[in-house]
Amino acid sequence: MPFEDWVQSQYFIVDTPIQKGLDLQVPSQADQGMFIRAYLRASTSEQDAMRARGALDAFVAERGMRIAARYVENESGATLVRPELFRLLADCDPGDVLLVEQVDRLSRLTARDWTKLCAQIDEKQVRIVALDLPTSWNLAEPTDDFSSRMFVAINRMMLDVLAAVARKDYEDRRRRQAEGVARARADGLYKGRPPNIKRNETIAQHLRDGKTWKFIMTSTRCSRTLLASIARQVRAAEQSIAGATPTE
Repeated sequence: MPFEDWVQSQYFIVDTPIQKGLDLQVPSQADQGMFIRAYLRASTSEQDAMRARGALDAFVAERGMRIAARYVENESGATLVRPELFRLLADCDPGDVLLVEQVDRLSRLTARDWTKLCAQIDEKQVRIVALDLPTSWNLAEPTDDFSSRMFVAINRMMLDVLAAVARKDYEDRRRRQAEGVARARADGLYKGRPPNIKRNETIAQHLRDGKTWKFIMTSTRCSRTLLASIARQVRAAEQSIAGATPTE
């Protein structure tokens, strides 16, 4: 049976992100070859992490393959705190493909954090394929050992370059934003970011319920500074109510 026909008979599509702990029921690695695992990321919950799904699906379809599973999350590419990315790596067997639309979907990390991530990718022997990196496309297709090693070496060099470019772009945008805010403040025009009323109410309720600060910061992704400010407001409100309560 031709390889591409075999791949189609073995691979399957998961139309929604797979859930943690779900048994994929795949054949053993010796029989299955490689799996293509798509990683889709957006920085904030207001952005659509699934936006690139069509492009990724088209890429593998052109090669007669299919995506085995999709891992979707809304997290900053500048942080290593990305549960779905590391769940993807944990699910991988040697030779599996991590497919992304662009390298910056995988990393806007500092050089130190990028090195840490690459170490885990290398340990799992995962191949990175990015639609914006044509030198990586051959890694999604079967090839001989020499060619494979050559493509991996070239791909790693290009990944390092694009990861550095993505980080510089991130830092440049942050710097321009800070400069814009500074100018607006100097002109008396800066109003600040509008408060996230729903989140702040949730934080206040957690405080009233006696939840720990660690739990609140993890569940709401708020800063310690914001949490401390809301905690003061909650205490002040409770003291005000207590002071207004008539005593016998």
